[in-house]
Amino acid sequence: MKKLLRNPGVQAFLGWVLWAQLAITRRTRRWRHENVACVEPVLAHELPAIGLFWHGRIPLSLGLAEIWWRRSKLRCMVSPSSDGEFVAQALARAKFPAIRTSSAKKGDSAKARAAVAAIREAIAWVKDGGVLFITPDGPRGPNEVIAPGALQIARRTGAPIYLMGVAVSPVIVLDTWDRVNIAWPFGRGATVWDGPYYVPGDADDEAIAVLIEDLSARLSAANRRAEALVGHVDPAAGQ
Repeated sequence: MKKLLRNPGVQAFLGWVLWAQLAITRRTRRWRHENVACVEPVLAHELPAIGLFWHGRIPLSLGLAEIWWRRSKLRCMVSPSSDGEFVAQALARAKFPAIRTSSAKKGDSAKARAAVAAIREAIAWVKDGGVLFITPDGPRGPNEVIAPGALQIARRTGAPIYLMGVAVSPVIVLDTWDRVNIAWPFGRGATVWDGPYYVPGDADDEAIAVLIEDLSARLSAANRRAEALVGHVDPAAGQ
């Protein structure tokens, strides 16, 4: 199966399928956006920013795009895995080209070097005024827990973090580690925005750990609020 997924033709097909699902999700429902005013300075003045949303909401993410498409410099961080390849292709079609990175397993020096290079590229992008989107619990989880890398980028750049909840109804929630949300066409959609939050330049590991707990809870709360706006409740969310 992994060999099949690495086939360029299969990747291109899966990328097109995901893109079509993203586009249909965005275009066939009534969207409500709550607290978008918090991100208005970044939208209006071409300021750098980091946007976070949970990995399981990638199939719904174009609900956020119509807000961010007001900006010209947009990129996302995507895993270099075979799964990440077709996700990157789909998001590139949506004007969110990818920086490919992932957390490296202990002892895997090649992946560690690639991860460091990607982090450097991301930091340079944000420092140059770009907006960077990260699913901070991906690609391995645990679900709805921010990994330190996203906050380290914010610390190094001084850029504000915006938390983005997104939900739709009707929806299928898959029994995967990240509770992937797949939208049925039509219905309602909601996005909920929170921020800005900053990571101090002198934040040590202990301070980062405190921020991880706080911002993870806030991002999950934004998703629960979005779910409430569309009338959907996932009993297993956040577990």
